[in-house]
Amino acid sequence: MIRAIVHMDLDTFFVSCERLGNSQLEGIPLIIGGGDRGVVASCSYEARRFGVRSAMPINMAMRLCPQAKIVKGDMELYSKLSHDVTQVIQEKAPIMEKASIDEFYLDITGMDRFHGSYKWTNELAQSVIKETGLPISFALSVNKTVSKIATGEGKPRGNLEIPENDVRSFLNPLSIQKIPMVGNVTFQLLSRIGIRTIQTLSEMPAEVLGQMIGKNGLEIWKKANGIDNSPVEPYTERKSISTEHTFSQDTIDIAKLKSVLMGMVEKLAFQLRSEQWLTSTIVVKIRYANFDTETKQCKIAYTSADHILTRNVTDLFDKLYQRRMRLRLIGIRFSGLVRGTYQINLFEDTQEMLSLYAAMDKMKSRYGFDAVMRCAGASFKPNTKDEILKRKT
Repeated sequence: MIRAIVHMDLDTFFVSCERLGNSQLEGIPLIIGGGDRGVVASCSYEARRFGVRSAMPINMAMRLCPQAKIVKGDMELYSKLSHDVTQVIQEKAPIMEKASIDEFYLDITGMDRFHGSYKWTNELAQSVIKETGLPISFALSVNKTVSKIATGEGKPRGNLEIPENDVRSFLNPLSIQKIPMVGNVTFQLLSRIGIRTIQTLSEMPAEVLGQMIGKNGLEIWKKANGIDNSPVEPYTERKSISTEHTFSQDTIDIAKLKSVLMGMVEKLAFQLRSEQWLTSTIVVKIRYANFDTETKQCKIAYTSADHILTRNVTDLFDKLYQRRMRLRLIGIRFSGLVRGTYQINLFEDTQEMLSLYAAMDKMKSRYGFDAVMRCAGASFKPNTKDEILKRKT
């Protein structure tokens, strides 16, 4: 049976959320971000016509489009509206995967027996628009890669269907930058040897591509040839992530305790960014030598940045640890999670901070978590007892 995979994407999601509550923002260049030294989290199509793009420094965006209006952004609002859209889709779709705060995959294979797959998907999109007021685009094809690329090609509010027989003719003329996994570094490398279209890339021997760009070469070659057998993973909302550390000997050493806490924060924050989560609630837990256990929590603005999380964890620990008895265990839990498509809090942090986190995360992903760490957290040595606990519904 030929697969029928839908990719649905909320158009300029942050911008659409802001316009939903303020009609005066309609039709004008709009930038979601914060601070003169911050970066663009999202921007309207009106701003994009001037060259403004996501992750661009705010000051550069304003030079390109000085008439743009800047809105700081509200992740709590975006999370709520994303949840509303998720409920509409989840109620109707047989299998739904939530890929990010504004992006969904559906597997509707076999639905043509009962309805037209395209007709059903279009009706679902209209339901989302009617019930939430948010614009959404979709594409229907034989796998996740082709449908995702097609959604991008159809925006805004374009609804495409790419049948199996048309996959190659659809992909061939497109830039290799349209392929998921092809970032700027890979694009520049391939461009230097004249590979700029998907057709040219698809005609390369897969072995040669693997030698050029490493283990991802074969996957990129498959995507260029319209091959993607990855399944649509049924969606379950994660509630929290946490980790605990039990000391081999009970301790009262404050410097050591805080160093371990900082290492734990760094590990959890890296996982948040890797899985595209933002947290809004921090819980710190301590267990004394006599097994008395206490916790303290606080609410924060949505983030996945180490420096913000570390500051709040340290403050909570100082307020919590008052008895000056030896401790046998400390723990941290991040909850109130929402999907975030950016590696740090783009509403508050600078381009320099974004670059730092991106570089550190790249090294950790490639060489392991211990490849690069802050000196302050060096006392934390992950082991089998420090496995991250994943709590799901």
